[in-house]
Amino acid sequence: MALGNIAQLISALRFFLGSFIIPCDIIFSFLHSFTIMAAQNDVRIAVPEDRLENKHVQVSIEEDFDYSQRGQWLRAAVLGATDGLVSVASLMMGVGAVKQDVRAMILTGFAGLVAGACSMAIGEYVSVYSQRDVEVAQMKRDAGNNKESEKEALPNPIQAAAASALAFMLGAIMPLLAAAFIMDHKVRLGVVVATVTLALVVFGWIGAILGRTPVMKSCLRILVGGWMAMAITFGLTKLIGSTGL
Repeated sequence: MALGNIAQLISALRFFLGSFIIPCDIIFSFLHSFTIMAAQNDVRIAVPEDRLENKHVQVSIEEDFDYSQRGQWLRAAVLGATDGLVSVASLMMGVGAVKQDVRAMILTGFAGLVAGACSMAIGEYVSVYSQRDVEVAQMKRDAGNNKESEKEALPNPIQAAAASALAFMLGAIMPLLAAAFIMDHKVRLGVVVATVTLALVVFGWIGAILGRTPVMKSCLRILVGGWMAMAITFGLTKLIGSTGL
């Protein structure tokens, strides 16, 4: 409400109340004087400049940050966790299609965890090291560039291998723990599928948040892929087991 309107409202209230209530008359006089003083002066709210500058710096850093820099370790971690989760869960579902023994399912899943973690680490190390060799060779050909800054940007094969192996084990251990303490065969298969579904959604959400990509698209893509892998493994193993091969 404008200051002029406030003054008119105070005058009107003072006219209607008159002198019936003396304290009110004193209060109205004080408010009337205050509104006149406020109207004559330019009332401003001071905002500290350092806060504005800090906010501007934070926005600039957020806009200038290159999220592709996270690509090296993010790709290895998300790929490793997803691969461990889906591959071990698919192995367990395949064994569960022909065997109801929980021991056979757990042993198969554990063997898949160890073999997959080693495979992911070795494969990631060789792949990233090959990429590093190509970039180093290109740096030697480009003698005029700043080699020191380019060496810092080279991919680290050990870091990528460790991230892949640890992420694979993290993903693989989830279906193992979900099935380890359930004796009923059908319930065990259902729990494995439910656990994998939840974990896939979480992995998709984490990857989307870190990479600043659409969350729904990332979760849906990884979820459908995991479902297809488990369904195909279960169906083909069931088919081969039923034929007696």
